[in-house]
Amino acid sequence: MLLANASLGRADQFVLFDVTFTFTQEDALTSKPSQSHYYVKSDRLNPSRPKDWTSPVDYRNGTVHLRLEVLEKPAGDQPTSWSVCYIPYKGQNHGYGCIGTGPYTTTGVHEKDLSMTTFWQNNDILWDQGIKEMHLVLKDDHNLHAHKRPDPEKFFPTKVRMTLIQVSKGATYDPKLVPELQAASSR
Repeated sequence: MLLANASLGRADQFVLFDVTFTFTQEDALTSKPSQSHYYVKSDRLNPSRPKDWTSPVDYRNGTVHLRLEVLEKPAGDQPTSWSVCYIPYKGQNHGYGCIGTGPYTTTGVHEKDLSMTTFWQNNDILWDQGIKEMHLVLKDDHNLHAHKRPDPEKFFPTKVRMTLIQVSKGATYDPKLVPELQAASSR
């Protein structure tokens, strides 16, 4: 399993989660407590993730490498995106913060590196308290939840593999440290 193999042995990066799932319109309508959400609970996060993301290794001021592999999507070129929300054990104000995949229109691998200090509501998370779960929210390219669209057939069903690799301050994402992802990309 990727999470077991990508422990915190190296202080500069770790896999927070690696999930593959199919998301249907029915899943979006019945997900609780919020529609269009796919929940990655604590038991599916890396059990070796740090409790404190600020010390002794500073992941809070580093980057996150987001890898989205779109395995299946409805025909057509409807721009689609995912909001990827960090849900902390303890937050303030709104209590969570989210990065985004950016819009995509095709199957295949979409990757990007994002600063941990510039994404939406990143200051609403008390990073020294840790992350308890992640919420993945399917949306259109205008930030509207997919289940609210008049044309849900353009979004559902979809099958994706999403992986988040946390990189410490001053380090650079190294794909060679996550060989399972490289093997998947070369298939």
